[in-house]
This record gives sequence, structure tokens and C-alpha cells, in this order.
Amino acid sequence: MTGLRATAPLILAFASLLPLLLAARPAAAQAPGAEELMRRAHLVQFYAGDDLRAKVSMRLISRDGQERIRELTMLRKDLAEGGEQRYFIAFHKPADVRDMTFMVWKYPRRDDDRWLFIPALKLVKRIAASDKRSSFVGSDFSYEDISGREVEEDTHTVLREERLDGRETVVVKSVPRDEKGADFGYKLSWIDRTSFVVWKEEYYDKRDDLSREFTADEVKAVQGFPTAVKRTMRNVQTGHRTEVAFEEVKYNLGLAQDLFSERYLRNPPRDVVR
Repeated sequence: MTGLRATAPLILAFASLLPLLLAARPAAAQAPGAEELMRRAHLVQFYAGDDLRAKVSMRLISRDGQERIRELTMLRKDLAEGGEQRYFIAFHKPADVRDMTFMVWKYPRRDDDRWLFIPALKLVKRIAASDKRSSFVGSDFSYEDISGREVEEDTHTVLREERLDGRETVVVKSVPRDEKGADFGYKLSWIDRTSFVVWKEEYYDKRDDLSREFTADEVKAVQGFPTAVKRTMRNVQTGHRTEVAFEEVKYNLGLAQDLFSERYLRNPPRDVVR
């Protein structure tokens, strides 16, 4: 009994401190919220490495199975992690888009600048901010899909945890803050709990009907960065889909910033975009 009486004050003291100790647990032990999940997924999807070069093939497939092929080289350079970026795309095939180029200057929290060079007209065309949701060269991807939509443009909510093809994912619902600033009513994203890879996205129109579906069909580690080397965007309502394959992916090449300029739209350096 004497031993119990001696240790009782210590037990009471520990019990009184327990709530404080639990409250002081590191933030890293807590599951990230919806916006933080989307932010990490955005970095994985669009900001891997300091820059990127890849050969890209796009198969545009109609409901009845007819195909069109696009082959291009994509360059990307980050000026700030999670912030300003540059994109440059040079088309190689087919003949009707050969030597066409596309460039994006992406800014945080304001409209991006986009340019398209049309060689047949020898014309550099500015793409208006209102056109960012238009189809990218006839594919099921929009101009906005290529460089990504800003996380802050939407309100995000965690709906549930879900097992998708054997992977543990978190499903996040994203609703545009400005209805006129998006062509969808809301979006669902399936985000890997560990790698933050976006394995699937569903876009619902403003009538609450599923309109488009994105899937990451194959993800590989390239120089340590998880990279969706095969991905598909399906237009559920028309039956059309676009399958994309990334090849010869390389990060951290030290690409020069002046490559991403209007003068190179007309005459891109062949050693870089070959």
C-alpha cells in the first residue's frame, strides 16, 4: 500500500499532462487536408524536377475506332517550385501540324500566357484566357490540362478513402470558386496516399453528369520521380478518347530559360526539340 501511495501522485501528474502531450504531436503525423493533398498531387504531376524534356505521342480515337496520331516534343522549366513555369511543345507529326509550336508562361494566381505558332500562316497567335478550356489540337485534353489548373481556383473536400486497383487512395472533390472560370461543375480526384500520384479524375458538368475521365494507366519512377508515362482522357459523352505515351523522359537537364521565348516559336532549336 505504501508503494501505491508513493506512485499515485506521479500517475495523476502524467494523466494531467497527457492531453498536452497528444496535442503536441508533430503535424506530419496528421493526415493532410484536402487542399494540401491537392497541392502535393499538383507538385508531383506538374513540377517533378527543375525541368523536363519528353517525346510524346497522342492517339486520338473516335467512338467507332478511327485513329489520328500526334507526335511532339514537350519541354518544361520551373522558375519557382509550385509557381511560375514555362512550357514549350513542338509538333512533328502528322503533316498538317508539323512544325507547329505551342508555348505557355504559367503564373500563380493569374491567367497564363499562351501562344500557338501556325506555320502554314506564318502566324503566332495568342490564346485568350477564355480559350484555355478549348480542345488541345483536337484531343480530349484542354489547353488548361496540359500545364495544370491552379489548386487555389477550387474549393477542395475529402470525401472518402478508397482502394483503387489495389492502391490506397483518397478521393477529393474540387468545386470551382468561379463557376464561369471552369467548364466543369466539379471534379473528383483519386490521389495515392503515399506517392500523391493522381490515378484517376472524373469531371462532372454543370448538370451533374459525368463528362470526362482521366486515368494514369502506367506510372514509372524516372530519376526518382513518379511519372505517368501512359495516360488517357476519355470524353464519356461522345465516346472519343485520347491516349498519351511519354517516352525518353528526362529531368534536370538545365534547360535555358530563353528557349521559352516567342522567337523560338517560329524556329525552335532542333538539337533540343528533335
